[in-house]
Amino acid sequence: MERRRGIDDYEPGPVPPQRPLDRFGFIKQEVGGSTPEGLPKSRLVADYEREARRVRKWRKMIGVGGSDWKHYARRKPHVVKRRIRKGIPDCLRGLVWQLISGSRDLLLMNPGVYERHGPGQRSLYNVLKAYSVFDRDVGYVQGMGFLAGLLLLYMSEEDAFWLLVALLKGAVHAPMEGLYQVGLPLVQQYLFQFDHLVREQLPKLGEHFSQEMINPSMYASQWFITVFSYSFPFPLALRIWDVFLYEGVKIVFKVGLALLKYCHEDLIKLSFEKLIHALRNFPEDAMDPDTLLPMAYSIKVSRSLEDSKDEYEKQNRKHIQSTELIGKA
Repeated sequence: MERRRGIDDYEPGPVPPQRPLDRFGFIKQEVGGSTPEGLPKSRLVADYEREARRVRKWRKMIGVGGSDWKHYARRKPHVVKRRIRKGIPDCLRGLVWQLISGSRDLLLMNPGVYERHGPGQRSLYNVLKAYSVFDRDVGYVQGMGFLAGLLLLYMSEEDAFWLLVALLKGAVHAPMEGLYQVGLPLVQQYLFQFDHLVREQLPKLGEHFSQEMINPSMYASQWFITVFSYSFPFPLALRIWDVFLYEGVKIVFKVGLALLKYCHEDLIKLSFEKLIHALRNFPEDAMDPDTLLPMAYSIKVSRSLEDSKDEYEKQNRKHIQSTELIGKA
């Protein structure tokens, strides 16, 4: 009678090589799909030394715990801007985000305001619940979860809470709370402005969108509501957030335009259904931070954003006035 094979009778097969993971558990993507084992040792050493030098520069710039940040930022704003656009070192990102957003000051000025509302492991719930208590006019809107979730990767609950407050209440830049209020008024304004920019800077594509009855609300709403943290590749989203926290919402418009510009020749050939799919699923090469972001930085939007904001507010006032007249009739 044939003896049954037990588990100890099986010879183990070859163990697959371990793929390198980043600190978030994602598999590291190497240039050209190669692995660290396939790179020359000198290249790895050079990359490590370059990153170490970059971290040392940043530590010198911000000081211990951020003590030198304000002085350096006032003295050399152009250096700060250039370094942020190149990307904040990941080991310092959480601290720098708090410094450039103004949230560190809010935390120091409001000790004891943040309170946990659940078990410690429910960090996202705790932050969002605390904000809904702090600002009952806004409360909680789904898109806020993507912002808070990203922040919690780099800082404590209390730090993430105050950075959320800094963004929505406008500690440094224009308040974002209109993105989440009833009717999403700021989203409507931003979409109007983005449509204006597309028609102005990419006229052929803007005309094609009009012919196919495509408007920004069909593809760009999440860009503004989540600042690209919803569906963009993580490395690109982080680089955008570095700049967003320092320069404000202009970078969202710039990145959106850069994407359309990069894919212009393909988009202009597509009909409605394929256009919608393409605008929600950009190709991988378009999402390379080192390709997309320099293109975005080169796009000028400030003057156009001011003009289109004035136009939007004028149209909005007319709409409110006409609505009031109809109500009185």
